[in-house]
Amino acid sequence: MAYGLSPRQEAIMKAIKEWIAEQGVAPSVREIGERVGLSSSASVAYHLDRLQERGLIRRSGRRWRSVQLGG
Repeated sequence: MAYGLSPRQEAIMKAIKEWIAEQGVAPSVREIGERVGLSSSASVAYHLDRLQERGLIRRSGRRWRSVQLGG
């Protein structure tokens, strides 16, 4: 696992990178969930919090499409 991430966190990072490359904007929490097979927005938010703690993403609050790569 890269950076000691769980398989789900790796899938979320991949989904974010791919979405930004395809769409030019960050995905919403629901869009991330759809890509990685999570129906609960709270589960996605939990993983985003862990990724943010590791400095792999940044978010401005809990707004939709606020995910940015990097710390």
